[in-house]
Amino acid sequence: MFQLAFGLTIFAITRQVYLPDSTNAKEVPAALGQSSIEWTDRISEINPALALSTTPNQVALNDPVEISRQADQYFANQQYALAAGLYEKLVEIAPNNVDALNNLGITLHYLGRSSEALDWLRAGVALEPANQRIWLTLGFVNSQLGNIEEARAALTTAAEMGTENAVGQSAKKMLEEL
Repeated sequence: MFQLAFGLTIFAITRQVYLPDSTNAKEVPAALGQSSIEWTDRISEINPALALSTTPNQVALNDPVEISRQADQYFANQQYALAAGLYEKLVEIAPNNVDALNNLGITLHYLGRSSEALDWLRAGVALEPANQRIWLTLGFVNSQLGNIEEARAALTTAAEMGTENAVGQSAKKMLEEL
């Protein structure tokens, strides 16, 4: 797990060095960088043997762990359309999986399908109102759409769940910036 996190960190740093124009970095929404931190929380769910047994473009059709791993990889590479398709498959397999709903919601938002994203995020909040991450994502998407009151309500809920972790700290920071 450490090697995977270390490799992703080195990749991110190295990528910045080789980017031809640093002004492009400003075009990426701030939450994208935040969500990469959030994604590393899920690394423990990855089965290392399974991750090594497949190539990046192969997805075991019924293995949620492999589908999730591949979808996360596509998301990290900003291949949102591919990621969305796999997150949709995860939701079909496990419709009550709030993490899959959260990931599908943020991915659809990045694809410009924000109204659909809000529907998935609201469904996730209804399923698991104590899930801090989905409140954060709901607040972020609403803030990006200019729905300030809805964003404030969602981010306040996320922050009230605690700011001792990265999700809570992100909620607090986003709330202060509204």
